[in-house]
Amino acid sequence: MGALPKRKTAKARKGKRRSHDHLSAPALISCPQCHSLKLPHRVCPTCGTYSGREVIEIKTPRPKAS
Repeated sequence: MGALPKRKTAKARKGKRRSHDHLSAPALISCPQCHSLKLPHRVCPTCGTYSGREVIEIKTPRPKAS
């Protein structure tokens, strides 16, 4: 048989160990061109601009995120 724990792991100890295992919401900024929310340092998916210039051409504009 393999190794077995000598004592039961308490709920508090298990919770302390798992305290960092959580998801965080992504940081969003508003696009300076169309003011929709986007991820920082990425091309805006709504208007296709990055750093004040058009990088990709958007064929059908998406509705602005509120």
